[in-house]
Amino acid sequence: MSYHIVNIDSPQCSISCRDGQLVCKTADSERKLPLEDVAAIIITSFSASIHSHLFLQAAKHGVALILCEAFKPASLVLPARRATDTLLCRAQIALSEHQRAALWQKTIEAKCQNQLALAESLAPRHERLPDLRTAARSRKPHKESFCARYYWQILGSALNTPDFNRGRHAGSWNNLLNYGYAVLLSATLQKLFALGLDPTFGISHATRERSTPLAYDLMEPFRPCVDWRVIQWMLNHPHATAWEVTKEFRQWVTGFAIERVEYLGFNLDIHGCLEGVIRGFRRAVVEKQTRYYRPWLTKNGFAKVEKITNQQLS
Repeated sequence: MSYHIVNIDSPQCSISCRDGQLVCKTADSERKLPLEDVAAIIITSFSASIHSHLFLQAAKHGVALILCEAFKPASLVLPARRATDTLLCRAQIALSEHQRAALWQKTIEAKCQNQLALAESLAPRHERLPDLRTAARSRKPHKESFCARYYWQILGSALNTPDFNRGRHAGSWNNLLNYGYAVLLSATLQKLFALGLDPTFGISHATRERSTPLAYDLMEPFRPCVDWRVIQWMLNHPHATAWEVTKEFRQWVTGFAIERVEYLGFNLDIHGCLEGVIRGFRRAVVEKQTRYYRPWLTKNGFAKVEKITNQQLS
């Protein structure tokens, strides 16, 4: 059964198919995997060579090829029979309002709990923490907005920016957050395309031209992972003049995806956890059973801040 989602990020690599094997060859190594075990191939390498024979064999095995630019999917190559298989698409469209609401409620519950865990790790004695804790554990319909208000107040105060306002163009350290979220969005889109889900059919975010609301929906519980990565950078670079999206920052923040987390009893990196969450969402959609969707919920909080080394940036 096709299961693996293969990520190709090695520079100057050659990707081909030989004797039924997916082959990735670099200057100093060669790795193989049976193509029949692959569900999708995500290519983020900026200088990979793809042999035409791979396209043909991938089509025969029902494997999708996803080509990315700056980590964001730019092209999706599907086998003809898979491109015309509308079963999953119809299942997404056919979700009832009740099912959408249930899926979104589970998403927001996880996001709010993860925000609370980060705030508790960062500022355990903050005066607003009881308010955030109450809001995160409540069942109010608009709990997300209440949690966001207290959450950003706590983070802003902990970082000596008490007037911080979360907004795309609000200045301060928003640019750092926005870049991190863009990386998270790209990773979410990669997994959605790889598993055959159409990101234009969301469960809460509004559909707009050239938008991908489902990706915005499912990435919500992972936002605190980006927040924590950004916070660590800022605490290691306390002067506001260093809060720019530099090459060093980009190298640092993209590393959030390889941090280890607990999910359903497994220790996974965030890339693997994100894939598991989206697989569960896919099953929930196909079988119309929301219980199969299990958003990521941190079990161990967030680790303490450590000094960033040059090795971590390389």
